Amino acid sequence: MNKLLKLSSFALAVVLLASCGLKRGPQGDLVGSEDRPDYNPQAVPYGMVICPGGTFHMGQADQDIAATMANLNKQVTIGGFYMDETEITNNEYRQFIEVMVNDSIDVLGEDFVMTELYPDTTVWVRDFTYHMGDPLMEYYFSHPAFDEYPVVGVDWFAAKYFSDWRTKHKNQANADNGMAPMPMFRLPSEAEWEYAARGGRDMSVYPWGGPYLRNAKGCLLANFKPGRGDYYSDGFTYTAPVAQFFPNDFGLYDMAGNVAEWTEDAYADATVPITWDLNPVYYDDNEPRKVVRGGSWKDIAYFLETGTRNFEYQDSARSYVGFRNAMIYLGRSSGREFR
Repeated sequence: MNKLLKLSSFALAVVLLASCGLKRGPQGDLVGSEDRPDYNPQAVPYGMVICPGGTFHMGQADQDIAATMANLNKQVTIGGFYMDETEITNNEYRQFIEVMVNDSIDVLGEDFVMTELYPDTTVWVRDFTYHMGDPLMEYYFSHPAFDEYPVVGVDWFAAKYFSDWRTKHKNQANADNGMAPMPMFRLPSEAEWEYAARGGRDMSVYPWGGPYLRNAKGCLLANFKPGRGDYYSDGFTYTAPVAQFFPNDFGLYDMAGNVAEWTEDAYADATVPITWDLNPVYYDDNEPRKVVRGGSWKDIAYFLETGTRNFEYQDSARSYVGFRNAMIYLGRSSGREFR
């Protein structure tokens, strides 16, 4: 009995010593850095949809009408990522401009904000000769009637600056709430854009999968130029509010038509053979041409095809070019976690 009492006393002493901090678990073992922020499975960012990783045939899905030989088919693999379900709207971009004007104009300078970041509304007059673009120049970005229309008149540099601001804006909120930072918002690579546009339908000509521009009821499936001098048969003379047509199988709207979209890549005719077949992207700071994809409200059907490549100069703002953001998915992507 006395021996049992001694053992109980010893056990109690060990517990008390441990509670006083004299014993702190493994000593000298590799246990990892402490005080790391909690990280749950990556949440879907607001306004984005998931594009699970996969393999597809990138390149021309139909006849190469211009005989460019710049977009031959190549099988590539894309890691999982998130993409904005619609193009960035006027009102979303206005939030960015308001922050720049209210908080950063003393640092960046009024000239930089208003010249480099503020949408160039004169594109509605400059892009087309003998065209009555003055009403759109005056109202397109400023009037609430156009809040849900895609922002245009933004060059490649401004789109990237917006993406950097959006990253800082989100991660400041995460830090304030004790959350781990999100990956950066950015322009999608050309390969990501094409993979997302196909929506899991390999070799599809258009984002909706079929080779036709109308559904069974005869309704056009995108906002574009259906015929010579015809801009209105799809229901909209110029751009349309985002998400007016059916999404593709990934849940992405307007991946064909409405406005063409900036991507991260520099343009080169030889991109296909020189880029890797895993998450390809082509960087070239000395190349002023950047890839735009998807076609626009003023383009014929050829430019709406998922495999058609086009470019615009990085410092050129147009009335038919906008953008949307992408974000990498952190972790192994089987696709099942996205269902």
